[in-house]
Amino acid sequence: MGVGRFVYTPILPLMHTQAGLSAAAGANLATANYVGYLVGALAGILAPVLVRSRLVLRGSLVLLTGTLAAMPLTHSTTVWGLLRLLAGAASALVFVVAASSLLHHLRGHPSHLPGWAIGGVGGGIALSGLLLLGLRSVVDWRAAWWASAALTALLTVGSWNLRPEGAPSASGEKTEGTAPRTHRWFGALFVSYTLEGIGYIVAGTFLVAAIGQGSPGWVGNGAWVLVGLAALPSPALWAWLGHRWSRPGLLLAALMVQAVGIALPALIGGTAAALVSAVLFGGTFLGVSMLALAAGAHLRFPRSVALLTAGYSVGQILGPLVVAPLLHHGYHRALLLAALVVLAAAGAAAVLRIGFPHHMVVVGHTAPVRQRESTEDDRPAAAGPDDALAPHSAN
Repeated sequence: MGVGRFVYTPILPLMHTQAGLSAAAGANLATANYVGYLVGALAGILAPVLVRSRLVLRGSLVLLTGTLAAMPLTHSTTVWGLLRLLAGAASALVFVVAASSLLHHLRGHPSHLPGWAIGGVGGGIALSGLLLLGLRSVVDWRAAWWASAALTALLTVGSWNLRPEGAPSASGEKTEGTAPRTHRWFGALFVSYTLEGIGYIVAGTFLVAAIGQGSPGWVGNGAWVLVGLAALPSPALWAWLGHRWSRPGLLLAALMVQAVGIALPALIGGTAAALVSAVLFGGTFLGVSMLALAAGAHLRFPRSVALLTAGYSVGQILGPLVVAPLLHHGYHRALLLAALVVLAAAGAAAVLRIGFPHHMVVVGHTAPVRQRESTEDDRPAAAGPDDALAPHSAN
């Protein structure tokens, strides 16, 4: 999923220079992918049977690989848009099935395990960056897409026998009827996470192209490799930190760090700033998702995961459209606007911290939840695998 969804970012500069793709058309292709991702995520939410289907997983893996292989077969931006839309839907379903499988099969295990598994998205990003770093000087944009399809096919073979989650038990708990009133905190969280969707996706789409405008040719793809390498351990790290400190406080900190990372290439420029930017951005974007959606699960707001995922996905769709008018002057203004939007998300996270109910009782536990240091024996009372992973089952 990390390759299939995010390889577009390092290939985008090649498509600009070799395939005649305009900056505005590039933004539209990104938007098509995010629309597809929203469709796939909502399908997994509204039709849970899809999440438990090995056929859906395998079909989505094959479809995702096929969309990458088909990109070089046309110069039509309309067809490219359709292919990226299908890739978005397929990658969302792959992620939903895989994350739900982790939630089901690793229940009761240490929560860093699903965190490391979710870090596979970062691994895919790093592999896509390494692929383009090695090929950009010897192949054109068509070969880059075919090579990414071959890499995705190889990873598909490795994930072919993943077991989806089992059918839910008849005694599954229902929390909606007993959930306390947490509307004001959830409202701040929803605003924060939707704004993060707008800001993060601008960097996630255009960071390589922006860095490439003012740095040597290798730096853009090298920075993308760093994004992936930093993202790989970040979910496990943020899950560990979430046991010990307030999630709203960590969310505020992560968003502020991310805003700095996004703004650096536009404000300073140069190789050092680009590489630091990559580490800061890669180390926070999966962590923000984990923290935000775990906070929503803690609040026990009805349908919190679905609502937050929808807001985040809509933000991803809006991001490229919002910055499209700025792309005529390069990518730096777009990155600055994205950083400001992420700072606004941090402001909403600061509001979330005010009076946040850290000591709410979690259904199934008699002791209040406290954001404190925990041991392996009492971990589920603070944040078990469900809390650590539930955000990603829909995101």
